[in-house]
Amino acid sequence: MESPSAPAPRGLVSRQGILLAVLLFTFWTRPTTAQLAIESTNAVEGEDVILRIRNNPPDASAYVWFRGEGAEARRYILFFSLEVNDFGRGPEYTGRETVNKEGCLLIKKVTLRDSGMYTVVVYLHNSKKEIGFGRLNVYQPVRVPTLLASTTTATENKDAVVLTCYSTAMFTEWLFNAESLQLRERMKLSWNNRILTIDPVRREDAGHYQCQVSNPISSADSIEIELDVKY
Repeated sequence: MESPSAPAPRGLVSRQGILLAVLLFTFWTRPTTAQLAIESTNAVEGEDVILRIRNNPPDASAYVWFRGEGAEARRYILFFSLEVNDFGRGPEYTGRETVNKEGCLLIKKVTLRDSGMYTVVVYLHNSKKEIGFGRLNVYQPVRVPTLLASTTTATENKDAVVLTCYSTAMFTEWLFNAESLQLRERMKLSWNNRILTIDPVRREDAGHYQCQVSNPISSADSIEIELDVKY
């Protein structure tokens, strides 16, 4: 197994101690009780992020952070010793990471590639260790979607209308006259809710349509399309 690339700091926890922890925690199984954890976080691409520790033990002496779920040496990011106020850097260190005095991991200008699971191993003064896991999700701001209609003028009980919302966002909702669209029996959604089919149209379907797209950190509305129904 590959060892961390930088020497571990002096003090309670040695380089051999880190490697031993790596070997032990590679085969770690999660306990069933609530314990140490990393707070899962949503972030906008390009912003600075702090991965905070939940149930952080008060007697911590050192922290080791890893990318992924599990303490594998090849995914080692940073080591921080509270006793000597010193850092060790591993293969996954990019120059944008640091650890504060609470053991939290700070990542500057996060990218989409920073998304994923993270692991922290906390060394205690009684020579015991605790491990926690959490997820970082990095998203791009949602762009304004493009809404197209097969036609904007239709005849009642004769024509069908297809509205298509073009977007790469995670979620799609539909608005009718600026309010949430209440689907009727003649309406059908497909392609991840991005295609709305009305077949056949009726006079009560006349009005303004929009699609609203979103992800956990942002949302955007399309321009309105007005549907005229002749009868």
